[in-house]
Amino acid sequence: MKTLRLLTIVPTALAMSLVFAQTNLAQTPTIQINRNFQPDPLVLNGKSGGTVKSNCGNITTEPNQVIEVTESLPYLRLTVESQGKPTLLIDGPGGRFCVMADSYSGSKSELSGYWQAGKYSLYLGELSPQQYTSTLSISQKNK
Repeated sequence: MKTLRLLTIVPTALAMSLVFAQTNLAQTPTIQINRNFQPDPLVLNGKSGGTVKSNCGNITTEPNQVIEVTESLPYLRLTVESQGKPTLLIDGPGGRFCVMADSYSGSKSELSGYWQAGKYSLYLGELSPQQYTSTLSISQKNK
């Protein structure tokens, strides 16, 4: 009887540990940004857009990227480019901000200025329901 119970418990425990391992592997990796990060600009390729409708366009359920600003920075610029109309939803220590593409930034979503230390979840959205190949650029250089 004990053997039968053990044969039931072990596969269940193994299956549960695999589920939790898969969850940990699926988490968005965090990139640390400090005063001297290299290369500058840091360019990350991915997809913009998603199935979740928000006030900042169509986004994914999980952030496309997480950055951790390890110390307050006097200037940092994030730029999102795609073939569509990209948006950038930033959820961080100072609140949630939505940045839309505009003609001033050349149809890119761009936010620059002072960044306080902390973790920021970045959602690369689109105004249309489509997904596009996108580029996220992170720089401390003032154009």
